[in-house]
Amino acid sequence: MYLEIHKTAEEKMKKTLKVYKDEITGIKAGRANPALLDRIMVDYYGTPTPLKQIANISAPEPRLLVIQAWDANAVSAIEKAIIKSDLGLNPSVDNKVIRLNIPQLTEERRKELIKHLKKLTENAKVAIRNERRDANEHLKKMEKTGELTQDDLRKAEEEVQKLTDKYIEEINKLFEKKEKELLEV
Repeated sequence: MYLEIHKTAEEKMKKTLKVYKDEITGIKAGRANPALLDRIMVDYYGTPTPLKQIANISAPEPRLLVIQAWDANAVSAIEKAIIKSDLGLNPSVDNKVIRLNIPQLTEERRKELIKHLKKLTENAKVAIRNERRDANEHLKKMEKTGELTQDDLRKAEEEVQKLTDKYIEEINKLFEKKEKELLEV
């Protein structure tokens, strides 16, 4: 019975990790990466549409992103969406092609990004710990109602802790990798 709680906790921790990965992918490191534009929504014929669904995005050079719209009418909407985003990039439009030059990061901007990264990391860790707390509360309720013995409760809590440690470690690895990427000049 407690295996179900364990499984549910693991699924929630996986989702938390995925959300964290998606959030840190959006943090630019002064290097062109098509994933920078994953969150850009374009007003395409009155419907908010993800940019990657209406255009091809490539990184032919380390500091350049090229966006090729499949529909020539969408170019101005894509340009507006990029300007409106918080990326701080200035698109250069040439017919159906939009070029984005990725500027070199300043020391001050790097520090801001790392500060933001630390905040995202701490939020993810807190979410993982909350999942642990919820799972442990369920296990304790089961012990009170007699569904679990004290020994089973202890084993189950240890399993949940191992799971928590595993996902916290994964978050730490992702954080270190992204921090290293941001500090590269």
